[in-house]
Amino acid sequence: MEFRITHRATGCRVRTGEIRTPHGSFETPVFMPVGTQASVKAVSPEDLTGAGVRIILANTYHLYLRPGHQVIGRLGGLHRFMNWAGPILTDSGGFQVYSLTPLRTLTEQGVTFRSHIDGSTHFIGPEEAIDIQEALGADIIMAFDECAPYPSEYAYVQRSVRLTTDWAGRSLERKKRTDQALFGIVQGGMYSDLREISARELVALGFDGYALGGLSVGEDRTTRERVIQETIPFLPGDKPVYLMGVGTPEDIVEAVALGVDMFDCVMPTRNARNGTLFTTAGRMTIKNARYAQDERPVDSACSCYTCANYSRAYLRHLFMAKEILSYRLNTIHNLAYYSRLMADLRAAIREDRLTTYRASFYELQGKGIG
Repeated sequence: MEFRITHRATGCRVRTGEIRTPHGSFETPVFMPVGTQASVKAVSPEDLTGAGVRIILANTYHLYLRPGHQVIGRLGGLHRFMNWAGPILTDSGGFQVYSLTPLRTLTEQGVTFRSHIDGSTHFIGPEEAIDIQEALGADIIMAFDECAPYPSEYAYVQRSVRLTTDWAGRSLERKKRTDQALFGIVQGGMYSDLREISARELVALGFDGYALGGLSVGEDRTTRERVIQETIPFLPGDKPVYLMGVGTPEDIVEAVALGVDMFDCVMPTRNARNGTLFTTAGRMTIKNARYAQDERPVDSACSCYTCANYSRAYLRHLFMAKEILSYRLNTIHNLAYYSRLMADLRAAIREDRLTTYRASFYELQGKGIG
């Protein structure tokens, strides 16, 4: 992987860049739709490309359990398996194991857990996480980490940081493939000193990029932004910074202004299936009766397949009738909205007008949907 900074804002960490991988390149800041099961829910790879998506995320934990990383490896890796020609990032599975706290046992070696599918017992440590991701064949893979719950006592998070550093080193030692980039994941909860320790220790190990983990786990937005702002200065300026699991358009705008390069979240796809559409003027709840005879597209500023061909009235009808097509058309629009948001942010950074863009973004959101 090659990360090239294409424009730096004056006096801060804000920048645009390009990341080149064996399966193509993409510009940063970038948003990665989540394809948990080697599928971004409700849409095809062709739909993703049409919506402006250039890189997707797949989930190590879920693909390990079903259909199994060995199966995917034998079938040519994730790209061939899911017919996606572009770059793929896989997470390490650490967050999913964290979310299964009642079903797991944590030790220095790794995590023993019970499958949420059939209750069978499994073990994943840093070595196993790397082996799985190498079999999956993603372009960017993640070191195994320990995500502390929120809130957590200082002593617990301190131990979590120690484990994460140890596992990061073991992940580096285990990695064999030279065609995959490996990112380390900074932990430390909401404690400034532990975030600094984690960042410094990971940087000393030397990764291709650095992720901010353990956020968007229940903390308020002010706390999250403080942690981002305090942590990024300890990360190398020539490596990409990835904020995991975030988030809303507002969260992304603010994090980009703090120097973040990469994002992922289920929000655009999950909200689409629940009938919430993102627009230039804010969120639209498509089931509302006011749209029953509305001939306009979801967003007049959007040129996606959905907005170019279907009315609000039709989308409301599909949603109320529980038609499967509703999921597809809504998801295409929301992914196109996120792609356009990132493109607008990149343009604003290149033209040194991010401050005015932020102001206009919130002004438009505040006007409401006509």
